[in-house]
Amino acid sequence: MNNFVPTVPAALRWHGGADGHLEILDQTLLPGRTEHVHCRDVPTVVEAIKMLRVRGAPAIGIAGGYGLVLAVAEAKQQGLSPAPALTHIRKRAHELATARPTAVNLQWAVDRLLKLVDTASDVKTIDLLATSLLNEARCIHEEDRELCAAIGRFGAEILPEGDILTHCNTGSLATGGDGTALGVIVAAWRQGRRFRVYADETRPLLQGARLTAWELVQRQIPVTVLVDGAAAHLLRTGRIGCCIVGADRIAANGDTANKIGTYGLAVAARAHGVPFFVAAPSSSFDLSLAAGTAIPIEERAAAEVLRPLGVQAAPKGAEAFNPAFDVTPAELITAIITERGIIQDVGRKTVAAVLTS
Repeated sequence: MNNFVPTVPAALRWHGGADGHLEILDQTLLPGRTEHVHCRDVPTVVEAIKMLRVRGAPAIGIAGGYGLVLAVAEAKQQGLSPAPALTHIRKRAHELATARPTAVNLQWAVDRLLKLVDTASDVKTIDLLATSLLNEARCIHEEDRELCAAIGRFGAEILPEGDILTHCNTGSLATGGDGTALGVIVAAWRQGRRFRVYADETRPLLQGARLTAWELVQRQIPVTVLVDGAAAHLLRTGRIGCCIVGADRIAANGDTANKIGTYGLAVAARAHGVPFFVAAPSSSFDLSLAAGTAIPIEERAAAEVLRPLGVQAAPKGAEAFNPAFDVTPAELITAIITERGIIQDVGRKTVAAVLTS
């Protein structure tokens, strides 16, 4: 049996050396057009993150890392001396880290590179700083590719038989590799497992319909798109063997923030006895937060709900409630799949046991 799965275009890539630039696949245009944004300064990266041209917790973390390389280039272009240069870089780091508030990977990646910034103190070290930051950003990118592969291996081992229901997008477009939840699906398919993937549209921006379905079609894996409101009915039919989703931030007790609609899907899965899995790297855990109630939830523009994709869907004068994420309590999660292993009986002790092993 030929289990070859075609690849999907990378969400982002760096071109050149320390004086190079970041290229981002503009996901707002998919699936209709495949175009790229060439980022040569930090504001362009920040705009790309805020406007979801690049999205997915791991991918925006990688983008933040590369963005800090551009911050050094900006300081050099302005001819700043060491002290003002470092001030400029740290200011840009804050702009990158706060471009979106819920996904912890972005802050994590920027903080990782800032440790190198803290070692620079004179003209010589600042001249070398861009190279050091680029090497570290590339390490984060490569590490993400490897951990996606590990998540895929662990997840494929516990994925039950039957078709799969997923929400939002967790594949190559959201990470530096094959993906988290979608990476598990791809790994199982490569092993010869056969199933159909049901992809929630994921309102209001349709990341499931536009992006997940597009990735699965590219990989020649059967996919059916459904409106979010049809998920509970589908689960009731008995066709679904499991649900699997990604995560943008996971608290110390296993409570998980993910794309809005995930919590409702988890409740419906529990009501119908369907296993509910979360797949995420260790960098998505925020152990400083005791529970999901402390996770900041991003609220986005009303136009995304009132005029989705530019189509007037509500009358003028109506208001919108548009949280980008919700929090699924740990007790609704069958297991969390990480690159370090599988967390079952999800709670503070089991999370700590896997992450510190």
